[in-house]
Amino acid sequence: MNPQITIYISQLNPADLNQERKAILQPLVAFLQKSTATKESIRLNFICTHNSRRSHLSQIWAQTMAHYFGIDKVSCYSSGTEATAVYPKIIETLQAVGFEISAIQAATNSVYAIKFDANEAPIIGFSKTIDAPFNPQSEFAAIMTCTQADLGCPFVAGASVRISLPFEDPKAFDNSPDVLVHYEARSRQIATELFYVFSQLKK
Repeated sequence: MNPQITIYISQLNPADLNQERKAILQPLVAFLQKSTATKESIRLNFICTHNSRRSHLSQIWAQTMAHYFGIDKVSCYSSGTEATAVYPKIIETLQAVGFEISAIQAATNSVYAIKFDANEAPIIGFSKTIDAPFNPQSEFAAIMTCTQADLGCPFVAGASVRISLPFEDPKAFDNSPDVLVHYEARSRQIATELFYVFSQLKK
């Protein structure tokens, strides 16, 4: 793994999570533990309204944490109820902590290769809808990362389980002078919570 990312992960403090937040994370822990115990392939689809911010951070950190903790057969995806684009501040935020990111297709909805390890396949990041061919169509966990999508999608077709895991939207700070500070804080929160989730698993 990229040494800068390893150092960043080592500085996360899941002990800061309160019991209420741990309870929200528990369904994801339980799903992962069951799949790990039976050695099933694990597919996680992180869903938000526009698939532009929180769902991408969640996808990327989940894939990274699975690798960090040696949890095999995990494939992470992200999607939205509509497709827009990966917001540029997400790319900047991830690059700042060590992810190597390159645009493999520049467009209104650019496609990015996101690497946490020089020897691992990149995570492919771009905005897409839940039913896009790039995403799994069945036997996946639908993880709702925003309240709007959580309320608007009470049923996700093909999902084995639906998990509510909302995060506050850093978009609220897009026009503030310290916008990157807020994006980093949300990224750190998501990284910390997913560190906690994967650290609970018994292989």
